[in-house]
Amino acid sequence: MTRDLNGVIDASLSSNADDEHDPEGATIAFEREQVAALLASARRHLAELDAALERLDAGTYGRCERCGLPIPAERLAVRPSARTCAS
Repeated sequence: MTRDLNGVIDASLSSNADDEHDPEGATIAFEREQVAALLASARRHLAELDAALERLDAGTYGRCERCGLPIPAERLAVRPSARTCAS
């Protein structure tokens, strides 16, 4: 995704498209923002998984950070980075 974002940015640098006045400009801006948002989301997800691995190493994985009770296995299966139970 980083490579895709860099490609969109590089393509727009060599273009004389004007986001405000050129009909193609809005498309370029949309693509750039869409890829940037996807990349940011992927980075957040990776950070959440890294934090889950740290909790696993610390022996606290699978325990709710609010109430201290075990997080149901079904919830962890769907969202392995879950920090809290559903209640």
